Formats: sequence, C-alpha cells, structure tokens
Amino acid sequence: MTLCYPDIFGQEPINITWNIVRGDTASIRIDFFEDDEETYQDISDWSIVSTAYNPKTEQSEELEITQNEGYIIITAESDVTANWGSGTKLRVNELSFDVEVTLSDNSVWTPVRGFISVIGDITGGSL
Repeated sequence: MTLCYPDIFGQEPINITWNIVRGDTASIRIDFFEDDEETYQDISDWSIVSTAYNPKTEQSEELEITQNEGYIIITAESDVTANWGSGTKLRVNELSFDVEVTLSDNSVWTPVRGFISVIGDITGGSL
C-alpha cells in the first residue's frame, strides 16, 4: 500500500490572539530566539512592520514597532484602537494582523499571524 502525503513547504507563522480593549493603548512583546530557545536572534539588520486589517472598514493600519535586541514590541495607540468597533458588547470587532520581516538578504518572512480581539469599553462606551 502506498500512502501519499501532501508536500508542505515553508514555515507556518505563529498564530496568536491579542486582546485589546477598544480605545486603550495596547502593546505585545514578540521574542525571536535561536534554535536553543535561550539565545536571542540578532535582529538589528531586519526591517520589521506590523499591520492590522479591519474587516468592518476594509482598511489596514500600520502598527508601531519598537525594535530591541532580540525582540520587538508592537503598540496599538488609543486613537487607533478607538476606531476598531463601537458599543459595550464583550467583543465588538476582530481584526487580522501580522508581522512581516525583511531580512538582510531582502527575503521576506512572516513569523506571526493572528487576530486582534477587540473588547468593548464600558467607561468610554460612547466611543
């Protein structure tokens, strides 16, 4: 009997869910480790961008990236998240986002792909 398996190439990105309260400033840290899972990768010559896509408005917004030694911090400012839904429901929107890296050899890699789950803001519920 011959078993056939599909050919799978490439590296699947990490898939995460990032919870953000609408109207708040929110940050997430993403670490890049060597194979030993202890040593940070040298990311000093990487060009890194992160974009969120809002399906309700069909618009993309670039998120702020702070690049450090071996890790990045992605920040969504409050003036940006205020537009990511309305009302006070538990979940007011779900956006897609990713992190795209251009390496020193100009190859492009997407190490992170996920969703931003937008939680309704009670205090600022009129936003």
